[in-house]
Amino acid sequence: MFRPTRSLRRTAVAAAWLAAASTAPALAAGPDKFAVPGLEKPATVLIDRWGVPHIYANTLYDAFFVQGFVAARDRLFQIDLWRKRGLGEMAKDFGPAYVEGDRMARAVLFRGDMYREWLAYGSDAKRVAEAFVAGVNAYIAQTEAHPELLPPEFKLINYKPSRWRAEDIVRIRHHGLTLNLTGEIDRAQIFCYAKPNAVRADWVRRELDPQIEPKVPDGLDPCTVPAAELRKAYELATAAPRFPKDVWQSGTRAENIPVDQLYATVDASSDTARSLGSNNWVIAGSRTATGRPILANDPHRAHGAPSLRYISHLNAPGLSVIGAGEPFLPGISIGHNGTIAFGLTRFYMDQEDLYAYETDPAQPHEYKYKGRWEPMETVTEQISVRGEATPRKVTIDFTRHGPVLYADSKNNRAWALRAAWLDLGMAPYFGSMDYMRAQNWDQFRAAMNRWGAPGENQVYADRFGNIGWLPGGLTVNRPNWDGLMPVPGDGRYEWAGYRNMDELPWAFNPAPGFVVTANENTIPPNHPAAKLGVGYEWAESSRARRLRALVSANPRSSVEDSMAWQNDTVSLPAQRMVTLLKPLASSDAQIQRGLDLLRGWDGNERADSAPAALFEVWFSKHLRTAVVRAALAPEAARLIGAGDPSRVIAVLERPDSWMSVEKRNDVMLASLKSAMVEVEKRLGPDPKTWQWGKLHTAVFEHPLHAILDAQQRQQFDVNAGPIGGSSFTPMNTSYRNNDFQLTAGASFRMVVDVGNWDASRVVNTPGQSGNPANPHYRDLAPLWAKGEYFPLLYSRKAVEKESKERLELVPQ
Repeated sequence: MFRPTRSLRRTAVAAAWLAAASTAPALAAGPDKFAVPGLEKPATVLIDRWGVPHIYANTLYDAFFVQGFVAARDRLFQIDLWRKRGLGEMAKDFGPAYVEGDRMARAVLFRGDMYREWLAYGSDAKRVAEAFVAGVNAYIAQTEAHPELLPPEFKLINYKPSRWRAEDIVRIRHHGLTLNLTGEIDRAQIFCYAKPNAVRADWVRRELDPQIEPKVPDGLDPCTVPAAELRKAYELATAAPRFPKDVWQSGTRAENIPVDQLYATVDASSDTARSLGSNNWVIAGSRTATGRPILANDPHRAHGAPSLRYISHLNAPGLSVIGAGEPFLPGISIGHNGTIAFGLTRFYMDQEDLYAYETDPAQPHEYKYKGRWEPMETVTEQISVRGEATPRKVTIDFTRHGPVLYADSKNNRAWALRAAWLDLGMAPYFGSMDYMRAQNWDQFRAAMNRWGAPGENQVYADRFGNIGWLPGGLTVNRPNWDGLMPVPGDGRYEWAGYRNMDELPWAFNPAPGFVVTANENTIPPNHPAAKLGVGYEWAESSRARRLRALVSANPRSSVEDSMAWQNDTVSLPAQRMVTLLKPLASSDAQIQRGLDLLRGWDGNERADSAPAALFEVWFSKHLRTAVVRAALAPEAARLIGAGDPSRVIAVLERPDSWMSVEKRNDVMLASLKSAMVEVEKRLGPDPKTWQWGKLHTAVFEHPLHAILDAQQRQQFDVNAGPIGGSSFTPMNTSYRNNDFQLTAGASFRMVVDVGNWDASRVVNTPGQSGNPANPHYRDLAPLWAKGEYFPLLYSRKAVEKESKERLELVPQ
């Protein structure tokens, strides 16, 4: 265990901590022993050389208690910040700038019947959560008795972690990849400002699958949608927190800080947002070299330090499950239990709607519903604010559909969010409590029938040789509209409950012998569910198509093959664009150099590739915007920006009514010249020296990045160096356009050799620990960057052999 040599002075400057951390001793060679209240029987934790805790408990609920304890030991700042953000308690410790964010976070807390809520997840969900938070609180108590155990972040910004309650785990709902509502706002803007060609403009903006022509709902004027205000409110409710310098330089006086500085906002139409999801596949033994199934999963989320995923191994009577979950939740959501293996990707069902109301000018808290004025429910909350003696009172209004995001008293309008994820049993990922203990397909499928949010594609394999796939999540039944735009809240557009999950497709031992999903629309076109309006806005399908081709072409694949496929950097959009460029030539020497560089390229976006550097700069920053401007009227082009990648390529491949072939070629060549100018400026005039990885780097930034100086960032941030790929390659490495730095992708990768469990492989990045002074904070980043893995050890013998640290927990 990390034990600093002296207490760390609480200060807003980290210099003292850095000096202490640089002289901190290595992990203790012998066992650390803790006497903790709440534990039933003694338990042991063996921590292997890669920082994975293997928990051996003597009762079932002790396993979850110890999981909470070690998660807090490794990730206390991360999980405390998650809880604080989710419950709307940021202002208490970080000042008045966060008051409005706290108000909106509380607007999207679960506020229903907790008795029914616990039952929605299974018979012992409450007891599991109670055990987990008791473990978290037990470690927090250790830090109170021994302040040197506190991670440095608490001293850096001078606050203490809070105790947890079991209901915190299920009341917090903001972390479930919620994106649809902003899509409704964007589409309403298009239908307001892009008349009379709104349908055409929206087609370029976002691919819809199945293809549907959006229609403005009867009673909605899209020009009344207050887009900026609604986006701000939604981001205040759901986005991850940031710590801008202005807050800390001005102390508690800072309040009017722009929302994009306080929260990590993401444009829902961006490549990064659309690639937040995962890859997974399962391959039957008939198609593997060993005759055993292989299951692979690499979830794609926003990158940072520490990782969103936390690997752990829980052993107790009747339970032995290993894999990854989110560090603030009990259990395992991706992994295996010695009998079955499971892995998830995002299934983009539409679980959100934006409702618009007419409000009474004389009584602004009343809205018209079915011809009558109906009162909103107003909840008063008290928000404690750092530096203020008296809590602030704030109010949150609710309609029958959900929390009010914005009220426009000037125009007598109000706007509310209706979200399935605010309903019973919808705490994101907590549903894994049930399925991680299943022992066969029937039990697994029954557990997934209770899964709520977010929508997921689950792949399955068991040691008896079976494989399967099924999506899960509460599917909204919209009887008279498509869910693509806001709707009036006057009673004409009501959900008719949720659909039966048996209406969704699924497969058990499918004839091809494998299943691949990568956030594309996995509902077969001829399946009845294709007409149910499950969802229309899916991820771009390049990753799925590339992976399906790789898996189907290999009749005897191995674990090593799946590892290679997870790190594959071939871009199908790049290959399509190269095909379009091949017949072109230019008298401009600079353009011709670019054409020559791309013409013979295979679309493999390796970190050392010069063509990849040019292509990504061209495609992401120059070409797509140029095509949109050439194809659409100025106002529509301004709203759309870069455009949907698949749609832009479709316009170029079949210009037809969009533009002449000559104009298309001119657009490609002119934008290529602009890209050449930018790459030459960034990487020099000689293409032989260009490399995509010189632009595209994997830096895992700490949440406190903005308030750290350069020396401190060396300690808290992790630079894994050059990286290949893009948001369109199986190795998903989304980036921000201003500097091409990695923003999202797979921090966790797993390949399971089903039945030969110790042969399974895994990697997390930058490391298992969240403490920058711990060796396991950054030790996995080099492995991850090189596409390498370590063993996901399962048997006690293998774990003992590779253990480097031992914790003993005993009842107090």
